[in-house]
Amino acid sequence: MSVLAGAPAGLAQSMPDGENGRYTLSPITDGVIRLDTRTGAVSTCSNGGSGWACYVVPDERVAYDQEIGRLQAENEKSRTEIEKLKTELASRAPVAEGKTGEALPKSDSQKKAEPKVAESPRKIEIPLPSDRDMDRVMSFLEQAWRRLVEMANRMQKDVSGRI
Repeated sequence: MSVLAGAPAGLAQSMPDGENGRYTLSPITDGVIRLDTRTGAVSTCSNGGSGWACYVVPDERVAYDQEIGRLQAENEKSRTEIEKLKTELASRAPVAEGKTGEALPKSDSQKKAEPKVAESPRKIEIPLPSDRDMDRVMSFLEQAWRRLVEMANRMQKDVSGRI
């Protein structure tokens, strides 16, 4: 943070580089914007209660460049690791393993594998209930409803008789 103590109002105007000016100042509503002509850093300067103070404006481009650099390094590291794993995998002898972990002979690649029973499409048929089954269900529901209503009536009589 730089402090421009007692900076006159004339500093708010741009100074050419040839006149000993490292900074270029441009007026804004609540102060000035300061450009450092050597580094390219931009700051906002304002006159607070304790004098002039300048704060560097965050440069999004720098943050983007840092993130791009990090991602490029990570990408290169991943590529190197992939190549290492490919080389390691290529150096191994091809082996197929069974369920118990023992090595099985390599199968003939031209031989077509037969489909397993579990892989075939399944057809599930759900039979609809018959009229007789529907009548039984309806009868059950009617009886349950009647019992529920009778129980509610008894409860109401018990409660009203005690009041």
